[in-house]
Amino acid sequence: MTVVKSSLPEEALGVTGTALQDTLVDLLGLSLIGKQAHWNIVGPRFRSIHLQLDEVVATARAHSDTVAERAATLGVPPDGRPETIAATFALPGTKDGWLRDTEVVELMVSSLEAAVGRLRERIEATEKADPVTQDLLISVTADLEKQRWMFEAENHPRGDAAD
Repeated sequence: MTVVKSSLPEEALGVTGTALQDTLVDLLGLSLIGKQAHWNIVGPRFRSIHLQLDEVVATARAHSDTVAERAATLGVPPDGRPETIAATFALPGTKDGWLRDTEVVELMVSSLEAAVGRLRERIEATEKADPVTQDLLISVTADLEKQRWMFEAENHPRGDAAD
C-alpha cells in the first residue's frame, strides 16, 4: 500500500530511501549511546561531559525526526522501532555499567566518527539520486562532526596546547 507517491524515479527512491533509513538508525542509536553514557559516566570531568552528552542526544534526536519526515515525504515509511535499531545498528556502542569519563570521550569520538564516515558515503550515493536528501545529510554530517571535534578536544593531553 502506497500512501504517499514519491516525486523521485524508482531507482533514485531506492537509493534515497536506504540512505535515509540507515541514517535514521544511526541517529537513534547515537541518541541511545549518548543517554546510556550520560547516566553512567563517572570521573573528574563528569559534569562537563554529562552536559555535552545531552547536546549529542538532542542533536541526534532532532536530526532523526527530520530524516524520518524526509523519508515519509518521499513515500518511504521510516522504521525507528526498537527491534529495527537493535537488529541493524552498526556503530560502536557502550559497555554495561559505570563508564570512566575518558572512556566516554573515546566512545563518543569513535561512534561519531563512524557515523560521519557512513554519512559521507550516503552523501555521495544521494548526489544524483536526490540532491535535497543529500543536502539534509550534509547538514547532519556538519553537526555530528562538530560534536566529534568537541569530544576529541576533551581528551587532548594537558599541558601542551600545541600538540
